[in-house]
Amino acid sequence: MSERPATAVIFTRAAPAHFNDAPLVFFSKSLPDVKAVWVAAELPMSDVKLMARKINEQGVTRIVLAGEQPGLDKAYFTGAMAAAGQNPAGVVLAGFREQGILSDAGLEMAQAVVYCAVKGVPFERAAQPKQVPVNPDTLVIGAGIAGIQAALEIAGGGQTVYLVEKTGTIGGHMAMFDKTFPTLDCAACILTPKMVEVGQNPRIVLMTYSEVKALSGTPGHYTVKILKKARRVNLSTCIGCGMCAEKCPARAKSEFDAGTTLRKAIYIPFPQAVPNKYLIDAASCIYVQNGKCGVCAKVCPVPDCINLDEKDEEVDITVGNIVVATGFKPFDAARAEQFGYGKFPNVLTSLELERLVNASGPTDGGIHFRSKDKKDNWVFTAAAGQPKSLALIHCVGSRDENFNKYCSKVCCMYSLKLAHLIKEKLPDAEVVEYYIDMRAFGKGYEEFYERIKEEGVKIVRGRTAKIAEQNGKLLLRTEDILGDRLDEREFDMVVLAVGLEPREDSEALARMLGISRSEEGWFMEAHADGEPVGTFTGGVTIAGLCQGPKDIPDSVAQASAAAAGVLQSIVRGSVGGSVKDLSLREIQTQANQLVEAES
Repeated sequence: MSERPATAVIFTRAAPAHFNDAPLVFFSKSLPDVKAVWVAAELPMSDVKLMARKINEQGVTRIVLAGEQPGLDKAYFTGAMAAAGQNPAGVVLAGFREQGILSDAGLEMAQAVVYCAVKGVPFERAAQPKQVPVNPDTLVIGAGIAGIQAALEIAGGGQTVYLVEKTGTIGGHMAMFDKTFPTLDCAACILTPKMVEVGQNPRIVLMTYSEVKALSGTPGHYTVKILKKARRVNLSTCIGCGMCAEKCPARAKSEFDAGTTLRKAIYIPFPQAVPNKYLIDAASCIYVQNGKCGVCAKVCPVPDCINLDEKDEEVDITVGNIVVATGFKPFDAARAEQFGYGKFPNVLTSLELERLVNASGPTDGGIHFRSKDKKDNWVFTAAAGQPKSLALIHCVGSRDENFNKYCSKVCCMYSLKLAHLIKEKLPDAEVVEYYIDMRAFGKGYEEFYERIKEEGVKIVRGRTAKIAEQNGKLLLRTEDILGDRLDEREFDMVVLAVGLEPREDSEALARMLGISRSEEGWFMEAHADGEPVGTFTGGVTIAGLCQGPKDIPDSVAQASAAAAGVLQSIVRGSVGGSVKDLSLREIQTQANQLVEAES
């Protein structure tokens, strides 16, 4: 039997402070194969030779780097091992972040990660929960493109799916888009056939205007409490004639049109909505708020179709798997005060421009200025004038220490798409894009970027410092890095490419489902490379933008992967339990068994 290597466990600079506390350090020192336990902050991290001497003095032949992102320090320690005459391959990683360990509550799991690394056993192999019987029914939370794709594939496998959506229709943000990049395909042409298929599929139980309120049970057999909010319009008998909306006196900002226009208190979210039935927004309905009005019920031609006194109800369902596809929210551009959003009417967000260029939007596809209606509401109408110069500013709310440090991944490409659509609608307009770095990362994306430059769009590399108003126009103060100068230029309209953020309810949902979130608030996958849609809660998978910024093709691919995992568990008749529920002792036992089996 070969001699076991003398191992040093090193807690790297990327380790959170609480992982350097006594429990984890003492645990590491107690392991029989561990020769030394060091903290990187106390090591000569700028001197490879000094570190090599320390390695030799302790007789260390193998190093386990433990921490949140230990790979950041690996190059230094492999160099030190080589300088010490040891095998650089003896430096292995024990990463906490990829195992969803981001808080004190994960201390025992962090100990298990270190133990497996010391034993030379992959944590994923040792942390294998037992298989348990699975209920074949599935819950999909969120009905954007990812939730729709997952539901259709699971139902296509002959299984029952409960598709729960918080709003009055399925479709999500994609339904608001005019075109998709880089092919410029019609977004509705791709999405609406899938929406119709969901509405007609007998294996999909569609629950719109509903939300998940509580979860109980165990992997493979969850009981889910769902709140069905009162639509106050009967889905079975509504004929969608529109007489109610025509007579309704109350108005509110249209969510589907990103607030660019107003809708009635009784409304269909958009013409192709599924279900294509009216519902009443309680927050803007005069009757619900003060007991007066009720004109919609009086003019409705279908008896008892509208019940203004309908109450919310709760229902319980039992499922074996849950797919979370709750999506994202756009960054609130008003937070970046330097750009004047909300102060200057013709500073728009990218989503607002999406609705303007869409033929089903408030201006029938025309790009017009924002103006006040008779009741002093700022809206877009086809009667207003059109801009002759437009600027698009990238990375609003992204790659910014003040807001979100991460790249939102899609802003560069959708800004290029919007520039193309502007030139298509206003061929003589001056269009300028201001960017930090152009991240055209996907298939056909770089080619699309080159195409946009050939269409007469000027692309300037540099941050925009401020937007002010001057002579009735918008004055941009920006830098031009390639031109090595600061620049001031006037525009008629400015479009802010807002980034993507986790939804406000993601924390509550994560707590309910027992899944981890990243520091930014995105749902954490079980492993970025090996299990990108799995979580550490058995039977719960994630797909789409709730996991992090991504484009439509990646969202669809993740949804298909999640559906494949669900169908696999149903065919097998069982699902794995929760990794997070495994004890340190259980993982140690399985790791030891693997070592014995391979010795």
